[in-house]
Amino acid sequence: MVSALVTGATSGIGLASALALADAGWWVLATGMESAEGANVARQLEQKSGGAFIAGDLTDPEIPSALIKSVVDTTGSLDLLVNNAGIHFAAGLDRLDLDEYDNLLAINLRAPVLMAKLALEVMLAQGSGVIINIASEAGLVAVPGQVAYNISKAGLIMLTRSLTADYAARGIRAVSICPGTTRTPLVEKAIASAPDPEAHERMLAASRPAHRLGRPEEIAAAVVFAASDVASYLNGTEIVIDGGYTVV
Repeated sequence: MVSALVTGATSGIGLASALALADAGWWVLATGMESAEGANVARQLEQKSGGAFIAGDLTDPEIPSALIKSVVDTTGSLDLLVNNAGIHFAAGLDRLDLDEYDNLLAINLRAPVLMAKLALEVMLAQGSGVIINIASEAGLVAVPGQVAYNISKAGLIMLTRSLTADYAARGIRAVSICPGTTRTPLVEKAIASAPDPEAHERMLAASRPAHRLGRPEEIAAAVVFAASDVASYLNGTEIVIDGGYTVV
């Protein structure tokens, strides 16, 4: 049984990835902050190849190790970690609130580093494992007005590269997946809160050659591919799924 742990899995890319992995035969432990939504996620996983949901805050010192332990205790291994949980707020450096900055980095970057460190201990002992970091087009190009988010996603990309540089020879693969603006609840909320939601959505779509937003299922398909044995030579790099945003 191959086992996966997916963070931020109650909605959007995380949920789509957890379900797509389950469809591909993985046993999946999904985690997120929302217990009510998590119960529904667990039911869907159980109807596929199996899985469970544990609610928890990744900034709680006890939660990351408890999640890793749960997967290993249940399945005997940890074959895949998908670091997906993240938050976002808009601000340029001149308007940056340092408390908000620290909170964002704690969730978007420190938690994935800790999760990867704990997962790595298991993976090195078993001689194999894959760590997928859900970064962003904002980790590759500086999207205006969101300096903290940009920094956090660039950090995830360098985490991926460092994992490969240090541990590829010991059976570890690491991949960054860099979505463009995707129709997640977070993005839908941002569109709805704009002064003119329809105009804001048109602007987001027009900023990329594909002239549309991404779908969570499109990102999830890349997660399944990157985690699979057919991608065994894929290591330390980025899969960019952004409708062409980063080429213009």
